[in-house]
Amino acid sequence: MIVVTGATGNVGRPLTRALAEAGERVTAVSRHRAELPEGVRHLSADLAEPAGLTAALAGAKALFLLLSGDLHTPEARPADIIGLAASCGVRRVVLLSSQGVATRPLGPSRVAMRAVEDALRDSGMDWAVLRPGGFASNALAWAESVRTRGTVAAPFGDVGVPVVDPADIAEVAAACLLDDQHIGGVYELTGPEVITPRQQADAIAAALDSPVRFHELTRAEAKAGMTRFVPIELADDTLDIISAPNPAELRISPDVERVVGRGPHSFHDWVARNVAAFR
Repeated sequence: MIVVTGATGNVGRPLTRALAEAGERVTAVSRHRAELPEGVRHLSADLAEPAGLTAALAGAKALFLLLSGDLHTPEARPADIIGLAASCGVRRVVLLSSQGVATRPLGPSRVAMRAVEDALRDSGMDWAVLRPGGFASNALAWAESVRTRGTVAAPFGDVGVPVVDPADIAEVAAACLLDDQHIGGVYELTGPEVITPRQQADAIAAALDSPVRFHELTRAEAKAGMTRFVPIELADDTLDIISAPNPAELRISPDVERVVGRGPHSFHDWVARNVAAFR
């Protein structure tokens, strides 16, 4: 049995599907139930209360651990999940971490994530760590405004990073869960090119064959919107990166290709698969 947390999200959904198609027994964990592949067991749990995972982890051989935004704060204790997994007999954990652990190690949310990585390394279980940069799927936050007003609103319109397709993260995660050669691996996951928010808006417009206007937010406006959904520490750390990415954050990583044997999908690829969300 493989347990997938965040199973109804942009990474968890394709990962759950890939594991089920590979013939694995899968328990999908999320706060809310959603449509799942046939044969996949669902369990509702909140990772902020690790004890709720005990039933899912009993008898599991592996765990994909994705931490929700409220677990990226200094006072949260997500490392408790690592201890629980070990005590339940889980033999392998693949952790979805963050590129910023290496590129911005002093950011408060990055310090918290580093502590989870360290707990995993010290757990005695097999492990692999995935460190993606920005997600292409963050553009879904614009879907309603594109549909109703033909507008994308974002800060730092002409500052780009190599955003990664969540489907690529899921494919790498599946490989790490199933293949022993990835034990102890730390993989930085990016897309194939640096792309700015304004260029992302242009890509959405091209896919829709309809104009999309770009409106640039101030940092304060962007932060106010982000903190409706994520802790202030995570919002600040993210805004620091997307406002002034350093050379390490602009680097195109070879790790997707190293693991899955093909180059990463572009933002344009992601839009083509998800264009219905913007119509």
